[in-house]
Amino acid sequence: MNLRSPLANVRGLGSAKEGTHHFWYQRVTALFLVPLTIWIMTALVMMTATDYESIRLWIQSPINALLLLFFIIALFFHAQLGVQVVIEDYIHSEWQKFSCIILIKFLAILAGMASALAIIKIFLGL
Repeated sequence: MNLRSPLANVRGLGSAKEGTHHFWYQRVTALFLVPLTIWIMTALVMMTATDYESIRLWIQSPINALLLLFFIIALFFHAQLGVQVVIEDYIHSEWQKFSCIILIKFLAILAGMASALAIIKIFLGL
């Protein structure tokens, strides 16, 4: 028979010291995504009536290619962090949680690398 209260059981455990960096990564990527999203949306609206070749020339500009790469990296990293939080909160089986997090990280890296490769390929004119 355990006479300790639930509070007494928890007090000795201390902090996991696990979530602070995750919190800050989410906030910093969100901060980067605000101006980058405004920039990309403005550019897309301005290019609605342009042809494929004009868009390729726009991506071949070093500034545009670099900003697109930053946008892609921040977007997929931020999305992966957000989905990971949802998985950690709502999936309670440890093996399912672990496998879902690994799958989400893999898909984010795969999609980010494919997008970055496409931007670099257009930038180099290949």
